[in-house]
Amino acid sequence: MAIMTHPFTTPPTTHPNTTHIHLSTSISKATSLPQLKQVHTQILRQNLSDSDSGSLLFDLILSSIPLPSSLQYSLSIFSTLQNPRTHLINKLFRELSRSKEPHNALLFLENGRRNGLEVDRFSFPPLLKAASRAFALREGMEIHGLGCKLGFISDPFIQTALLGMYANSGQIQDARLVFDKMSERDIVTWDIMIDGYCQNGLFDDVLVLLEEMRSSNVEPDSRVFTTILSACGQTGNLALGKVIHELISENNIIADSRLQSSLISMYAGCGCMDLAQNLYDELSQKNLVVSTAMISGYSKAGQVEAAHSIFNQITDKDLVCWSAMISGYAESDQPQEGLKLLDEMQASGVKPDQVTMLSVISACANLGALDQAKRIHMIVDKYRFREALPVNNALIDMYAKCGYLDGAREVFGRMRRKNVISWTSMTSAHAIHGEADQALMLFRQMKEPNWITFVAVLYACSHAGLVDEGQQIFSSMVNEYKITPKLEHYGCMVDLYGRANRLREALELVESMPMAPNVVIWGSLMAACRIHGEYELGEFAAKRLLELDPEHDGAYVFLSNFYAKGKRWENVGEVRQLMKHKGILKERGHSKIEMGNEIHKFLTADKSHKHADDIYAKLDEVVCKLMQVGYAPNTSIVLIDVDEDEKKDIVLLHSEKLALCYGLLKSSRGSPIHIIKNLRICEDCHNFMKLASKVFEREIVVRDRTRFHHYRDGSCSCKDYW
Repeated sequence: MAIMTHPFTTPPTTHPNTTHIHLSTSISKATSLPQLKQVHTQILRQNLSDSDSGSLLFDLILSSIPLPSSLQYSLSIFSTLQNPRTHLINKLFRELSRSKEPHNALLFLENGRRNGLEVDRFSFPPLLKAASRAFALREGMEIHGLGCKLGFISDPFIQTALLGMYANSGQIQDARLVFDKMSERDIVTWDIMIDGYCQNGLFDDVLVLLEEMRSSNVEPDSRVFTTILSACGQTGNLALGKVIHELISENNIIADSRLQSSLISMYAGCGCMDLAQNLYDELSQKNLVVSTAMISGYSKAGQVEAAHSIFNQITDKDLVCWSAMISGYAESDQPQEGLKLLDEMQASGVKPDQVTMLSVISACANLGALDQAKRIHMIVDKYRFREALPVNNALIDMYAKCGYLDGAREVFGRMRRKNVISWTSMTSAHAIHGEADQALMLFRQMKEPNWITFVAVLYACSHAGLVDEGQQIFSSMVNEYKITPKLEHYGCMVDLYGRANRLREALELVESMPMAPNVVIWGSLMAACRIHGEYELGEFAAKRLLELDPEHDGAYVFLSNFYAKGKRWENVGEVRQLMKHKGILKERGHSKIEMGNEIHKFLTADKSHKHADDIYAKLDEVVCKLMQVGYAPNTSIVLIDVDEDEKKDIVLLHSEKLALCYGLLKSSRGSPIHIIKNLRICEDCHNFMKLASKVFEREIVVRDRTRFHHYRDGSCSCKDYW
């Protein structure tokens, strides 16, 4: 009768060879640290030879490497080994250098050297590979020194590994020193050196090195060209990419599928979609990698429908392909399509990864749809991304942009780990919601704010009229934190002075800046002049803006309105004729509202909605009730030559008013109404929303171009300063 044994118990036989086999099998079957520790106990109890015991303990260490929280245990076993055989040590170094935590190979080396560990020339390539993958330059240089001390440095395999370590660590001059001293340079070493130049942006050196390579009687192969083309695609270096394409053609190099894919990916990465498409059409078999590159290329070029056409042709889509298409929609003006794709991807059995979720969260933030945001958060929890720092940072931004500041606070509050992006995102969230005091409080709690943090906190000061605080913060950024102001900081300060009607100081700052003002800065000054009626200075700013961007619709609209204010209708006509001649259209105002997981969009005087009759009937009712509490349409904002009644009609049919009425019709009583407006909310609509929040006892949240307005009980969170 056979005796059954548990794989982690003592075997019934005492024969040494059988014991060794049994314990080795138990190690290979172990899936957790406690199981390995059981086997470890059995190894210590058995009367095994030093060689058998040592090899089993090495197997134990190797099996523990992939397990969580096993490093200290593995090191403790390693430190007990007496004179371990070098080939086993090298096997350990190889496994560790290929693992997810290559830095552990360096820890084992450090531990072993303290206990007299001996290494040979075969130890160095995996150790240098580990230093390269872990970007551990200091440790890599120490290994280099050890190799010199032991006399192994002339070994070509060690030299190649050294070359890769220095190149990958960005030490391109040190890599070149190693390269020049090599007695034997095969195609692999040339490829590593060329890749090093590419990754460090030294593309002129790439061409020089190619010439050196050919003069050394080593012909570049498809691998070398693939390396260069990949770098060109990533950096947008079209000029070098075309040179390489010509070299391939001139030298009659057979373009295998990998090289063809690299050419297509290079052109797609550089935005030359016509050339990429021509090469793509020539492919007899279109692999997933190159199709995904085409999707990304079209998406970045703003041709998302062309990207989707290629996406639809792919039969077996992988996660990268799905993510590329979702990202394309997220970065375009169609974020809702990206969210739909997420549902399709999950239905097809493909699970999103962190990169996918970041694209989806970004799409939801752009859309501003709160119900969708909450659903996305549930998916984040479902796939256990709850502890991922980048995902949490993105969730803060998403909730802030969807008007749900409490949601952003909740995510921030439960985060175990926070970085400067976390603090800056939360500071920015408070800023765009008009909570300047909270933004300043968070800023003061930060230990090491970066330049983006200062943009967020200066923005908060600007939108709350905190001029003195803004000046102090700007000064501390320069004097205490030693951060050189960028255009973004100057833009915030110009906006700060401008909104506070300190236009002279704003102009003085613009004129004293150490760099030329950009479109944003002139635009901020122009907008401030519009708010405070300083049209002559505004005209000056608008003309400076048009010198930088001759097709800026906002500047033309400002000039048209400026001339209309002065009833200079001839000048108005000239501006509009110029806009027509240049094909410049004023951006049309629109508003969106989410109802029942669907986004409803309204234009001014829009009657295209299927419930238009009900919406307009509701609008009449709302206007009537608001007039009873003092509302009167502010027709002064209408700057076209029509009579007063027509002006009233224009004002009353603004898109956010239609969206509000639809919200009142379709949402449950007492629930908040969230509206997204693509332009700055006008004075009349701002007053309209305040009164509506009081009369209908509803919180109304409007996200306009620059900030959020929370209307409650007849007042707004912006305190009428926006």
